[in-house]
Amino acid sequence: MQITKGETECNIVSNLNFESHHGGEVVAVDESESKPKAFKPCNPRYTDYTPCQDQKRAMTFPRENMIYRERHCPPEGEKLHCLIPAPKGYVTPFPWPKSRDYVPYANAPYKSLTVEKAVQNWIQYEGNVFRFPGGGTQFPQGADKYIDQLASVIPIKNGMVRTALDTGCGVASWGAYLMSRNVLAMSFAPRDSHEAQVQFALERGVPAVIGVLGTVKLPYPSRAFDMAHCSRCLIQWGSNDGMYLMEVDRVLRPGGYWVLSGPPINWRNNYKAWQRPKEELQEEQRKIEEIAKLLCWEKKSEKGEIAIWRKRVNADSCRGRKATFCNSVEADDVWYKKMEACVTPYPDAGSSDEVAGGELKAFPERLYSVPPRVASGSIPGVSVETYQEDNSNWKKHVKAYKKVNKIIDSGRYRNIMDMNAGLGGFAAALESSKLWVMNVVPTIAEKNTLGVIYERGLIGIYHDWCEGFSTYPRTYDLIHAHGVFSLYKDKCDAEDILLEMDRILRPEGAVIFRDEVDVLIKVKKIVSGMRWDTKMVDHEDGPLVPEKILVAVKQYWVAGGNSTSTH
Repeated sequence: MQITKGETECNIVSNLNFESHHGGEVVAVDESESKPKAFKPCNPRYTDYTPCQDQKRAMTFPRENMIYRERHCPPEGEKLHCLIPAPKGYVTPFPWPKSRDYVPYANAPYKSLTVEKAVQNWIQYEGNVFRFPGGGTQFPQGADKYIDQLASVIPIKNGMVRTALDTGCGVASWGAYLMSRNVLAMSFAPRDSHEAQVQFALERGVPAVIGVLGTVKLPYPSRAFDMAHCSRCLIQWGSNDGMYLMEVDRVLRPGGYWVLSGPPINWRNNYKAWQRPKEELQEEQRKIEEIAKLLCWEKKSEKGEIAIWRKRVNADSCRGRKATFCNSVEADDVWYKKMEACVTPYPDAGSSDEVAGGELKAFPERLYSVPPRVASGSIPGVSVETYQEDNSNWKKHVKAYKKVNKIIDSGRYRNIMDMNAGLGGFAAALESSKLWVMNVVPTIAEKNTLGVIYERGLIGIYHDWCEGFSTYPRTYDLIHAHGVFSLYKDKCDAEDILLEMDRILRPEGAVIFRDEVDVLIKVKKIVSGMRWDTKMVDHEDGPLVPEKILVAVKQYWVAGGNSTSTH
C-alpha cells in the first residue's frame, strides 16, 4: 500500500510498466539491428495475390482430379517479402446486412461474372457497386425461397441445423441467406475462371475459403457439419468410386443432411434444357444413389430439382453393408493427406437410437453446453472443468478487449479470424449476428480441438501458418492472434506470418495479439515497418502477468498512393 501511494522515491509500481524495462538497456546496440526494416509495397499486379492458389503456378500441375486447383504454396525463394497493395479507390465494405446485397466495385473490380451469370441472377453491376439479387443458377426465384423449400424437409428453424458446408459455392448467396436463420455456412470454391467468387463472398460478409474437392481431404474434422449442400457445383459425385461423397460423409455429422440440386436430379424433364444425353444423366444419378446407399444415407425427398438425403444417426441400421472402411484414427488427420475411397466408420453407439459421437443441443444452447468430444474425454488434457474454465477466461479476456477497442462488436468488424482458436472460447464470447469468426486450429497445435469448435455450433478450419491462408487479400476486418508467435517460434519466420496477416487484413482493420511480452516486443518491431500503428496493453489481471496484449491497426493505403496513419 505504501509503495502504491507513491511514498517511496522510486515509485516501483509504475516502473513495472514493461515498455520502460525493455526500452533503455545500457548495452551497445548494432544500429542495423535496432532500426525496423521498412517493407515496400508489392507491384500493383499483386493486388489479388493468393500465394498458395497462384494461377501461374497452378498451370504447372496436372488437371486431372482438379490437382492444379489445390493448394500449391511458393517455395522459400519465391515468397513475396512486400506488402500487398489495395486497389485504387478501395473503401471499407458496407456494414451487414447491406453488404449482403451490395459490394463496392473498387474493392473487387471484375465484371466477368455479371456478363457470364447475368441470366442466372447472380450479380449485377450498378454504378459504383455490384448488387447481389440473391439469385443463383439453381434458385432463380432467390435464395430465400430456395431455403424455404429445403426447410420443408430439414429442421432449419429449430436450431438443430446450425453448421453447413457449401461445396462449389459461387458467390455464396446460399450461405448469405442462411445467416438470417442463424445457420452458419462454410462455403468454398476454387480460384478459377470465374474471377473472385470467394472474394465476392467475403466482401459480402459471408464465410468462405478458396478450396476444391480434388485429391486432398477437406481441411475440416470428421462429424463437423449438420448439413452439406451442392447446387450445380459441377463436382463429379459418381466418379473415383464415390470418393467425393465419402469425403462429404466424413465431415457430415451423424443425422446430418446432404442436399443436391441441379443436374442430374429430375433429368427426365430437364435433359433437353441442360443439353445433355439423358442416358448420361440417368447413369450419373444411378451412381449417386448407389453410393448414398453404401454410405447408408436415407433419401428423404426428391422434388423438382432438389434431392435430400440424411445420414443415419449410427451404424446400427447399416449392418452388413459391403463398404471398405477407413482407419478411424485418421478421421481428423487431414492436412495434405490424400482422400481415399473408403467410408469413415461411425463412433460406437450404445443403442439403436443413440447418436454416434453424442447428441448436440439446439443452437444457441449448443454454444456453452459441454461438447460431446469433451464429455467423452476424447481430447487429452481437456476435461469438463478445463473447458468451463476456458470459457470464463475468454469471457473475461473479451470484456477487456472491448475496453481497449470499444467498437469490436458494433458491426464495424464483420469477418473475424482467430488464428489459434483452441476450444473456440474467443468466438463464443463474441457470438453475435453482426459478425462471424473463422476459427483456425494450427496443424501443429498441441491439441486437435476443431471438432469441439464445430460441436459448439461455430465454424473453422485447419491451417499451417508457415504457409499462405486460402483466402484473397483484404478479406478479414479483425484478426486475433493468441499465442501464435510462441507456437511457431522455431517453425518458421515471424516476418512471413506477419506479412500474411497483412495480406488478409483490410486497410484500417485491427489485430489483437495476445502473447508473452518478449515475443510481442519482436512482433511490434517488425510491424512498425509494415504501416501498422500499435499499442501495448497490460493483461487485464495487471502488469505483473508476463502475457500482454498488443493492439494494432493497419493504415489505409492503396496501390500508388500514400499511406495515412489513423492516429
